[in-house]
Amino acid sequence: MKNIKALGLIFLALLTGLAAAVYATGWISRQGGIASNKVVVAAVDIELGSRVNAQMLSTVDWPSGSIPSGSFSDIKALNDRVVKVGVLRGEAIMEGKLAPVGTQGGLSAVIASGKRAMTVRVNDVVGVAGFALPGNYVDVMVNAQQDKAKGEQTSQISKTVLEKVLVLAVAQEANRDDTKPKVVSAVTLELSLEDSEKLDLARSVGTLSLVLRNQMDKTTVATGGITKGQLFGEKEILPIATTVAAAPPARPRVARTGPVTATASQCVEVIQNAARSLACF
Repeated sequence: MKNIKALGLIFLALLTGLAAAVYATGWISRQGGIASNKVVVAAVDIELGSRVNAQMLSTVDWPSGSIPSGSFSDIKALNDRVVKVGVLRGEAIMEGKLAPVGTQGGLSAVIASGKRAMTVRVNDVVGVAGFALPGNYVDVMVNAQQDKAKGEQTSQISKTVLEKVLVLAVAQEANRDDTKPKVVSAVTLELSLEDSEKLDLARSVGTLSLVLRNQMDKTTVATGGITKGQLFGEKEILPIATTVAAAPPARPRVARTGPVTATASQCVEVIQNAARSLACF
């Protein structure tokens, strides 16, 4: 009786194993039948602004139905192209991640069309304690003496002159994948030509400060700046206009022969050579 049960269990195990083998064989055959194409991917991490060569790339089989748009199948087509964003190992190389053909490597490949790169000197306070990293957005604030009209005293003012400015690089590093704060002495910003002129004037007339902002915040706020008096709640003293009242016209003296009545507060009786007159004011 025991032998019959053992044989039954062995037969059941063999049947289960056979079913699993058949299923695995069918699954493998189905996978082998999926159409695929070669796609060029990064063989190593590639930093933005780097010139691509064959040693940095490799090809992998990619399902035909999910090939990324703008990808490449031939490594030779990417020879000497420059990446404008960082590419991680195993990530597909796409046209949208590359600078135009003929672009030289370096930071100039990262600058958007119509923009300029400008570097400003910063310290650990101005540079937001090193948290202003490549890829972040900042506002630029200037603290300077405000010019006044002739005869008026100058006043100190702080004002935001630029908003949502992209940080291209800190010192000589432009890698956007690093999130560790870096205290540096210079920050390179991406600006329009008009904003470059504003920043150049601002740094020559006052002290600059960078204000870190949320990357997703695209709103702009127009402010009039704040002066020292406004900061401490001092009321502005307006000049008092003083006017000199014109003297009332003198009333002519009237000679009277008879008795004269006068109001003491307005007229004075004058007696001269037995003649009386009334002088009013």
